[in-house]
Amino acid sequence: MALSTTAPPIGIYCHVPFCASTCDFCAFYQEKPRRGDLDRYLAAMDLEFAQLPQDRVVDTVFWGGGTPGLLAAKDLERLGRSLLKRLPQPPEEWTIEMAPSTVKADKLAVLRDLGVTRISMGVQSFDPKLLESLGRLHNPKQIYTAWERVQAAGFPQTNLDLMFAIPNQSIEQWEADIREAARLGPTHLSTYCLTFEEDTALYVKLSQGKVSIDEAKELRFYERGWELLAELGYAQYEISNFAQPDAECRHNMNTWRMQEWIGCGPSAASQFTGERYQRPANLDEWCTAMELGQPPKTECVTLDHDLLLADSIIFGLRMNRGVDLQSINERFPTASNRAELEGQLKIFEREGLLRSQGSQYALTHRGRLVCDAIGSALLEV
Repeated sequence: MALSTTAPPIGIYCHVPFCASTCDFCAFYQEKPRRGDLDRYLAAMDLEFAQLPQDRVVDTVFWGGGTPGLLAAKDLERLGRSLLKRLPQPPEEWTIEMAPSTVKADKLAVLRDLGVTRISMGVQSFDPKLLESLGRLHNPKQIYTAWERVQAAGFPQTNLDLMFAIPNQSIEQWEADIREAARLGPTHLSTYCLTFEEDTALYVKLSQGKVSIDEAKELRFYERGWELLAELGYAQYEISNFAQPDAECRHNMNTWRMQEWIGCGPSAASQFTGERYQRPANLDEWCTAMELGQPPKTECVTLDHDLLLADSIIFGLRMNRGVDLQSINERFPTASNRAELEGQLKIFEREGLLRSQGSQYALTHRGRLVCDAIGSALLEV
């Protein structure tokens, strides 16, 4: 089948659902790594990859979890070779998430040979007490050992994840984590405000009064992080993401711009051929369906121009460059909610939360601090 010369490239997301333990803040679907389940998962991924479209260029791949790095080197190679065999050409960007405790030289060598371009490591903090409070398995020494191995393997891009507004974390501790992460020199940094998701150990602690939310303090963490990262040479391009020149994550940017992507593996989400759906968040259910040749879809939504226009604005505004309403309107010409959305944007502009130049809209500093509230308001239009 010939490659499409007109359709834009798509992304592939692969969910690796295995974790050695569950962090207190994590609400992602995961399973304990048992050998039988691992083998069945890999076989089912072979079947899922076999159904990928052959007429579309795949320019970005992202492996998340769970903990993809928990897989042994031979399993990582099998998963990677199985995917590459089904792609018309190798991806230009390929990111894999790894926890510090899973980073080994043999795994990194396999990933480099496969063509992985970015290792994203979930550090969260360099403070041992804060790591312990999050239920993380690694310690600072493991972070440095893992980083040395990643650097030695020579990946073109690297990312470190940091977390702030952790219970009992001070602004000084947050500054120290940022400075230490920047000292290591990754090309990209992601910073996430700790959230209290239902069905997590942290949410239970919140409901029991053992921890609390301080929104005013969260805003101070946001602002100080943005200020310090700019000083250290990391340009903010999205609410939670900062990069050195040409090191932005293209896979995530394509998602925020409402392009198409296909999710593979249990609980993976897709947006493709006019639908948005998920695979079931159950390893056995997903494997059985794949083995029967009946790819399962849950939470399936038919996409129309009204929904895509609104989501393009909501997620596009998360990026510092903002959105070009003219180009979005051209992509979704039959949307009936255009006037209402533009009217709401004008209200936000008058309130000092947005600025515009022609058809380009972007959040101001104040607007970025209340980005989620702006998104919620636009959803209600």
